Amino acid sequence: MSPDDPLLGILACPLDKGPLALLEDEQILYNPRLRRRYRVVDGVPQLLPSSGEQVSEREHAAILERLGPDVREEPAP
Repeated sequence: MSPDDPLLGILACPLDKGPLALLEDEQILYNPRLRRRYRVVDGVPQLLPSSGEQVSEREHAAILERLGPDVREEPAP
């Protein structure tokens, strides 16, 4: 999966239905609002609620730094 993949625009977190950010190098979709990551295996996002992994505060901060300022932590109004 790459940042220009049209599928990325329609994928949503299975828990809060919000957008996901792609960490391309690691093939992970990340929900900064819930601090959960979902793996992409062989190009297929693993988006079952049970497949998400909670990340630590430290890892969350590092992921946000890599993603940049455009990623929102709060739900859209």
